[in-house]
Amino acid sequence: MGRQGSFDEGLRSRRSMIQFSVATATLEAAQAAQTHCVAPIAEECSTGHGEDWIWLGNRSLRVGLLQSAGGAIGWLGTPASGQNLVNRFDRGRLVQQSWYGREDGSDWNGRPWRWNPVQGGDWNGKPARIVARRVSESTAFVKTQPVHWATGNPIVDAVMEQTLRLNQDVLEIRFCFQYLGVESHPPRHQELPAVFANPRLRNLVLAEGTPAWSGTRLTCTQPGWPNEYRNLVEPWAAWVDDAGWGLGCCVPHIRQITCYRFGSSETAPDACSYFAPIETLAVIPGFQFSWDVWLTIGTVDEIRTRFRDRLAR
Repeated sequence: MGRQGSFDEGLRSRRSMIQFSVATATLEAAQAAQTHCVAPIAEECSTGHGEDWIWLGNRSLRVGLLQSAGGAIGWLGTPASGQNLVNRFDRGRLVQQSWYGREDGSDWNGRPWRWNPVQGGDWNGKPARIVARRVSESTAFVKTQPVHWATGNPIVDAVMEQTLRLNQDVLEIRFCFQYLGVESHPPRHQELPAVFANPRLRNLVLAEGTPAWSGTRLTCTQPGWPNEYRNLVEPWAAWVDDAGWGLGCCVPHIRQITCYRFGSSETAPDACSYFAPIETLAVIPGFQFSWDVWLTIGTVDEIRTRFRDRLAR
């Protein structure tokens, strides 16, 4: 959940989320994050052990949904490596939904904020609540009542859903956001979703040039802080380590991401690598939005090939 754009002031330090601007495709550089003011997730949760997790798995992937963070994805790795590629420093990180609306007089750690339902929880560590779930070995459905990032109040007029399915080496996710309120919110850049990765995955890879899949070249960069923007010729991006292995995300209809890396070093507790596929959407009465997201782990060639093959079906 990145932070904001030119109309918004600062990124959330929590994940360090970026807030998104109204009608522009640029999130503006925000004030320095104050991660020391964000409540981290308890150690028993951050280790990936205990009873706070919903686990899915097959021979290729292991997925953990953090129940004390609204069922957001807090763990994604391979059984062979045992490494978690998702950053879960606090309830604003993870892989999750976050939506933005009008300025509402709320205050986030001394900063004026806006209507901001979040799947994981608020900046003080208050979790969102799971209201329904269905789980099997390789599938899960979770419905969540989000909370306001700044105030921690339940947002009772919004519902977040995610349906997950492990399909060999790809995690297929169907997200849904439903607004039941009566107030109209202005257009904002929305994170579809926010993807916070392990800071050891420091290289952002995506395709540039046309046509897609054949005339493109792959670029590898290390975004700075605060957030930057990248246009997508192919609807995917990946965070990878120096060996070219890591986490890829594809959202078939998206053509732009916002991204950054945060932290004084890769070993700093609050460090992270972040991107979010973004689209400008207005949350108004009757608004409902569903979209597909694919996550996979592998080399850059493996990630790109899997996404290309699924899009060709």
